Amino acid sequence: MPRARRGGSLEQELAAIPGMSRAELLQRWSAIYRRPPPKGISQRLLQLAIAYDLQAKAFGGLRTPTRNKLRQPLAELGAKPPLARARCPLSPGSRLVREWHGRTYSVEIVEGGYLYEGRRYRSLSEIARLITGARWSGPRFFQP
Repeated sequence: MPRARRGGSLEQELAAIPGMSRAELLQRWSAIYRRPPPKGISQRLLQLAIAYDLQAKAFGGLRTPTRNKLRQPLAELGAKPPLARARCPLSPGSRLVREWHGRTYSVEIVEGGYLYEGRRYRSLSEIARLITGARWSGPRFFQP
């Protein structure tokens, strides 16, 4: 059974969250957590955190053992770290193709580097930078 609420029912308070401005959400976060929110936090995460706080106050939050377990590092819990994505080896003669802003780009794998538009490059990142004008991870840009 939810506890009594000041300033309206839980349902009304939850329904009001999506209509709150970013400034209101930031102010509410600061009041709940007694510190400013992390830089760059999304509006959606602010909304979810505030909704969680309202519900935890109404229904009770996580039990102490659960909170303690969440604070433990994964290694202490015996959990294995997430597996790294398996890389497929690129052999000379392979071709990487990527569409970017409506144009198709093709890179050929050659011994000791990459061939793009008739010119040899040492890394995929150099090529990705030429194409996008920004610093990209070449393997990520061309990933299958």
